[in-house]
Amino acid sequence: MTNSTTEWVNHTLRHREWRPTRTAVAVGILGLFVAIIIGALYLSQSANASAMGRQLEVLIAERNDLEQTNERLRAEIASLRGVGRLLTRATELGFVSATQDQIMYVAVNGYNPARDEMPELADAAILQAQDIIVPAYDESFIGWAQSQFDALRQQLESFTQEGS
Repeated sequence: MTNSTTEWVNHTLRHREWRPTRTAVAVGILGLFVAIIIGALYLSQSANASAMGRQLEVLIAERNDLEQTNERLRAEIASLRGVGRLLTRATELGFVSATQDQIMYVAVNGYNPARDEMPELADAAILQAQDIIVPAYDESFIGWAQSQFDALRQQLESFTQEGS
């Protein structure tokens, strides 16, 4: 082997000694960048999730307040609808209780006030109402069109007779 060949082999081997180290450093730096990117994405997602959790807590608290307000309003409505309150308010507005001679009764045909006690009488009133016979509908489209045509012809005849 000549001297130049030996130098070339030594140069190549020296150059190869550094190559694995540079590759390892490059892979390490690449891994570090990937880890930083993944960490940033994780932090972004966790911050987003915590913000959504806080918004959810606020909305739940608002819902609970609204439910409590609804229950308070229902209780207030129930107290205002009480019989004693209604009688007091009616008196304030000038209403008085009706006396026996001021009451007027209205008779309704077919109504049975004892229907709960005697259900067979209530059924009889219903059967009487069902006895009404309704005429059957048997008109066809041709029959309807003919009646419309006849009505139009009569109108035209009456119009021409008035014009003469």
